[in-house]
Amino acid sequence: MSLFKRAAEVIEAKFSKIINAAEDPNDTLDLSYEKMLAGLQETRRHLADVVTEQKVLEQQMAAAQAEITRHDGDARLALQSNREDLARAALTQKQASTAKLASLTEAHDNIAAQVQKLIEYEHKFQDRIDAFRTQKEVLKSQYGSAQAQVKVNESLSGLSEKLGGVGESVRRAKDKTEQMQARAQAVDTLAESGVLDDGDDRSSSERELEKLRSGGAVDAELERLKGEIKK
Repeated sequence: MSLFKRAAEVIEAKFSKIINAAEDPNDTLDLSYEKMLAGLQETRRHLADVVTEQKVLEQQMAAAQAEITRHDGDARLALQSNREDLARAALTQKQASTAKLASLTEAHDNIAAQVQKLIEYEHKFQDRIDAFRTQKEVLKSQYGSAQAQVKVNESLSGLSEKLGGVGESVRRAKDKTEQMQARAQAVDTLAESGVLDDGDDRSSSERELEKLRSGGAVDAELERLKGEIKK
């Protein structure tokens, strides 16, 4: 295989691949249907031509039969007039017309057989076209449904990508919220334990004693008020 032939085959293969990718099945089906209709019309035109030939032969056969009848009558008339010579001439013409009728009949039989075959073919062709039309509509509906399904899947795919980004944002926000909650709990724990500095530089024992003194003062004041009320 030459280099140029190999290159031509590669180009042809790529071109066919591009054509197949761009081809719309609906257009292909419609085109095939139109070609079948055109073939049916051509068959019908051919059938009409053959039937016309058949009719012409039938007219010629009728004319030949009329000639035979006329020549036979002429022969009878000539014999009645004692003109055997004229009768012989009439019978000779009758034989020629008879031979002509035989040839026309044979041709007519052949044409009639062709007409019958064309009629049967036309009927089968019509049935095939009707079946293909039904199949074509079913295939077009299936293709339309498949196209819609592809679009839905593509839309869902795009939605999944967008939702994937949203999910990541939610996850980050959740993690940050949990971190803030843990930090707040830690601060509360430290505050309760006194670890955090609140501006008081006294020791914890001094603060406890201050609480007791404050509580004792309050109790003494409460007893004093009770005594005054009783008086």
